[in-house]
Amino acid sequence: MRHLLTVTDLDRATATELLDEAERFEQALLGREVKKLPTLRGRTVMTVFYENSTRTRVSFEVAGKWMSADVINVSASSSSVAKGESLRDTALTLHAAGADALIVRHPASGAAHQIARWMDAWAVAEGRQGPAIINAGDGTHQHPTQALLDALTLRQRLGDIEGKRIVIVGDILHSRVARSNVFLLDTLGAEVVLVAPRTLLPVGAERWPTRISSSLDAELPGADAVLMLRVQQERMNGGFFPSPREYSVNYGLSERRLALLDENAVVLHPGPMLRGMEIASPVADSPRAAILQQVTNGVHMRMAVLFRLLVGTQEAVA
Repeated sequence: MRHLLTVTDLDRATATELLDEAERFEQALLGREVKKLPTLRGRTVMTVFYENSTRTRVSFEVAGKWMSADVINVSASSSSVAKGESLRDTALTLHAAGADALIVRHPASGAAHQIARWMDAWAVAEGRQGPAIINAGDGTHQHPTQALLDALTLRQRLGDIEGKRIVIVGDILHSRVARSNVFLLDTLGAEVVLVAPRTLLPVGAERWPTRISSSLDAELPGADAVLMLRVQQERMNGGFFPSPREYSVNYGLSERRLALLDENAVVLHPGPMLRGMEIASPVADSPRAAILQQVTNGVHMRMAVLFRLLVGTQEAVA
């Protein structure tokens, strides 16, 4: 692996190896008073975020620091981007400054792929390797590390992913999390069901490896897990549903709906949550919810991804 841009780059064996590696990092850190591994000592990791983020940005920063990398955060609002610098010039500048990995979040779908193409072309021209590019979310396209940490959480809670039925609910249209999860979970052998109003389904979703439903109540019984999605109002420029109350009535995960799930079923949400609309507070805070476990797994998963891209598979984790 040179870059991680989309989950479709991962076959089942590679995805499973990354999940296993994340759990090895978790075990390697257990009992350490100082959470530091020498794995990426001397490497420079830069996060380049053109959109706001808490969980993804922080977990990448913690992951890099726990592996002894030098981690530098670049925010578009406080960089030369605010002066009109192009994406290409920003990427090349950070590479020239010594980045071994660029972790990129951008509102335009395909931005991370384009940066990877520029870096690969530079590497060919210069005859030496450029930085690894990690897609931390590009528009409505992909968010591969989120799908990986969700898969890790599901595996820990359910024991396995193959053969499990995972219901993904909400704003599928604008969700890179949904797209990434659909294809990764299918690769790992799960049955995926999408539940959303027709207005929040993308064109072509019927060709995805999933089943589509408009009734949440009908899909919850027998589900092994339900992944609630954030309603991305900042990406909406029209009336996709009549009101927040109506959305909550039809697609929110209430206490009543939680009771429809099997006893061992797990609830996930990538955050940030719109409590009271997408998910009721008692549900989000219940033992059935693995939302904070997802955050913890995000650090270990991103450690595994950085390790794979910058070191490979030959060296020991600890």
